[in-house]
Amino acid sequence: MAGPLRFAVVGLGDIAQRAVLPAFSHARSRATLAALVSGEPKKRRILAARFRDAIACGYDDYDDLLSSGTVDAVYIALPNEMHADFVLRALKAGIHVLCEKPLATTVADARAVRRAAQRAMVQFMVAYRLHFDPATLQAIDLARDRR
Repeated sequence: MAGPLRFAVVGLGDIAQRAVLPAFSHARSRATLAALVSGEPKKRRILAARFRDAIACGYDDYDDLLSSGTVDAVYIALPNEMHADFVLRALKAGIHVLCEKPLATTVADARAVRRAAQRAMVQFMVAYRLHFDPATLQAIDLARDRR
């Protein structure tokens, strides 16, 4: 890899402001914040002042951002019902995706994203931090045992 992976954070709500954006200060050599994307102009202005090296744009400019060559990956932190649309657009543009859970709100959308990710041949992941939580492990065991 030539330099750090350049991320756009798409959706600047609570999870983005509390967890995602601050994390970039710990990942400088591997990942950097390149863009902020929000549908709220006031929020964009405030966060652009805090993260001065990042481009700030609205949802209407998302496709232009994806094709600009300024981002390698997106972190989707939007409301759940917006995930599939923004993920699919990034995958179509050949951009890596890290998406907050859930991936989509319908099985059809989740399948469409899976197919698009396979075609795009880029990295695609769902941000999920409870892989080894006892309740998650129990749910996995129940599913495996068909209970």
